[in-house]
Amino acid sequence: MEETKYYVVRKKALPEVLLNVVEAKRLLESGKVVTINDATEAVGISRSSFYKYKDDIFPFHDNVKGKTITFVLQMDDVPGLLSVVLQKIAEYKANLLTIHQTIPINGVASLTLSVDVRPDSGDISEMLEDVERLDGIHYVKILARE
Repeated sequence: MEETKYYVVRKKALPEVLLNVVEAKRLLESGKVVTINDATEAVGISRSSFYKYKDDIFPFHDNVKGKTITFVLQMDDVPGLLSVVLQKIAEYKANLLTIHQTIPINGVASLTLSVDVRPDSGDISEMLEDVERLDGIHYVKILARE
């Protein structure tokens, strides 16, 4: 039996056809179109492409409630920055489970966080983008989703 593997990929790295499949699914779910033919026509893909990928791609936030997300970020060694990151997580009502910060080297530290995404949590992909936009944050990468 083949093991199922999952990857987290940034939107900018995805081929256009996969993004169009997600958009077609959104149109169908929202009721803006009724048939798969209408959805695929609206986004400019073939029905065969839709059927080929429809079960394999979905927005990150769709299935994330009740899950644990582990991510790593690199941040400047600036007093108070860790507090700002933790406050951002609290704003989205995600529950912090674990935290590990490395000793800063050349003024930069790595921070690994695991958060429990509760049913009342906000959009976690937005939370990660908000954290990445903070001054002093170099990047954010998702390590795992359980």
